[in-house]
Amino acid sequence: MEYGDHTVFPIETAGKHSMAQLFEQSKKVIEAHLAGTSLRAISGSMIAYEGNVQFKAAGFGGGDGVLAGLKRRATGEKLSLMECAGHGRVFFAVNGQHVTVVNLNNETLQVESQQLLAFAGNLRTDVRFAGLRGASTGQGLFTTTVSGQGQVALLSAGGPLIHLEVSPQYPLIVDPDAFVAARGNLNQSFVTDVSWRSFVGQDAGEAFSLRWDGHGVVLIQPAER
Repeated sequence: MEYGDHTVFPIETAGKHSMAQLFEQSKKVIEAHLAGTSLRAISGSMIAYEGNVQFKAAGFGGGDGVLAGLKRRATGEKLSLMECAGHGRVFFAVNGQHVTVVNLNNETLQVESQQLLAFAGNLRTDVRFAGLRGASTGQGLFTTTVSGQGQVALLSAGGPLIHLEVSPQYPLIVDPDAFVAARGNLNQSFVTDVSWRSFVGQDAGEAFSLRWDGHGVVLIQPAER
């Protein structure tokens, strides 16, 4: 099941670059360059800026109404965005987490909404229903997708992101609390017989993991949410 509509956040063309530029200023800070352009970031993540930059609240997308409300619930009420526009430099960080910039060239990135820091470019955002976490709770698992051309800044707790290759010969099983993002021609499914959790002291909660098949890369963090 997938929500059919999506939201496009175009970036104005101005100056040398046609979109805001994101850089890893350090292991834990993202630096954005604005030249009459704009970007969106998690509210409260700006730690400093210089130049003529305006900030305003921005929704996740999807407009108003029932569907927009469902999307806000799906991604979590904590996913509150702000728009940064103008000329200058803006710096972003969240709770000392590590940061990574992912470049998209007409690609789709599936990302855990809590690990999304900022995005810039001609990108579409959407929320997809990935399935049920478990029959006992009936809790749904939703994935945020970012598609198009631009840059996405991701957060990683516990250390830098770990990039794991997936191939048809070697499917990948991932703890959902460690999952951050995935890109490529991948199919996601659920593994409910997760006996390994009892050996690492994780026998509480819903026993399921994420399985990835196909060709692509899965990004995980070395800590659990």
